[in-house]
Amino acid sequence: MKSYRKELWFNIPTRRAFINITPDVQKCIDESSVSEGLVLVNTRHI
Repeated sequence: MKSYRKELWFNIPTRRAFINITPDVQKCIDESSVSEGLVLVNTRHI
């Protein structure tokens, strides 16, 4: 079974913001070369 892990960091100009991370997640999927499975996107905050 293949697995792939990558951390993405985003700098936003305000304390809260909505940003579209879909293209970034798709890029990670393409880099992983995994052909089928699930993607878990977990947000962390302080």
